Amino acid sequence: MAEQNGNVRIQTVLIVDDTPDNIALISSVLKDRYRVKAATEGEKALGIASLDPPPDLILLDVMMPGMDGYEVCRRLKEDPRTGDIPVIFLTARSHEEDEQRGLELGAVDYISKPISPAILLTRVATHLQLKGVRDFLKDKSDYLEQEVARRTQEVGIVQDATMVALGSLAETRDNETGNHIRRTRHSMKILSLRLREEARFAGALPDAAVELLYKSAPLHDIGKVGIPDRILLKPGKLTPEEFETMKTHTTLGRNAILAAERLIGSSNSFLRVAREIAQTHHERWDGRGYPDGTAGSDIVLPGRLMSVVDVYDALISRRVYKPSFPHDVAVAMIREGAGTQFDPDVVAAFLESADEIKDVAERFADREKHP
Repeated sequence: MAEQNGNVRIQTVLIVDDTPDNIALISSVLKDRYRVKAATEGEKALGIASLDPPPDLILLDVMMPGMDGYEVCRRLKEDPRTGDIPVIFLTARSHEEDEQRGLELGAVDYISKPISPAILLTRVATHLQLKGVRDFLKDKSDYLEQEVARRTQEVGIVQDATMVALGSLAETRDNETGNHIRRTRHSMKILSLRLREEARFAGALPDAAVELLYKSAPLHDIGKVGIPDRILLKPGKLTPEEFETMKTHTTLGRNAILAAERLIGSSNSFLRVAREIAQTHHERWDGRGYPDGTAGSDIVLPGRLMSVVDVYDALISRRVYKPSFPHDVAVAMIREGAGTQFDPDVVAAFLESADEIKDVAERFADREKHP
């Protein structure tokens, strides 16, 4: 503990000695520079040391009746409230093993009795300076940790906002999709959390990966920004030629995100998962999907997850060329697609979490549009 005297910090030294004369002598040496507290036995010393604020340094006699100095030091170092207080032993013992024992318990120094005032003042000043440096570095370290955590949180918020904003941009081009990106991102999180309960997927889906999937899902259709209105907004089924153009939204999305990654200067940025999702969410387990015809587990896991989530949401949503299907019908269609359109393991996880995904669909349901 350091008291303020004007602009000067007055530090506190706790003297622990069972002999009042020793306390008086040491106090007389220290009182002009430090605030002095005293205890004549171990239990009282522990009580004073645990007060808030604690002393800045403790001078501790080794040989005391009842609880000796070694035991007091051990207890001080075990208590998080007092563990950082430097302890200097005061002792008439001169054996090396005695000093070693004290240092092993956490003491910073020994001062031999009878006390030399000059040595006492020098040692106390030295260890208080060292403590000041340690406290300064610890405060800086704590500040830096907090600052890193704050900046990391800010970066996460910016990333999340970027994903949603860009995803919403694509959504504004296709005004029938409504809350599609909100439903798919929440469903993606539910599905990935359920899938990682399978031991072989746990390593691929730690908390950070699940969070990144949740943030990246809104960009799965970002490439639709590049699809002409006459195709994207056509009030009916597309011709084969128009569908070929529509299919290019996967590569358009991938290329747009890849360009952003190049600006960042890293192909392993937070956008990597978004790029993988944009490119692969229309691939099929049997290899008959697009744009690359990738099959089975060669399709990256984010794309396999997004494929199921995206199709389910398309099935339960109304389009100009089709009605919305009930949840149970959509679930049955996903089940039928296992092993052909979808990864069977992802479908199994989807079926186990279908009720949660249904809740998401109801929470973010599109409002009916009336003429």
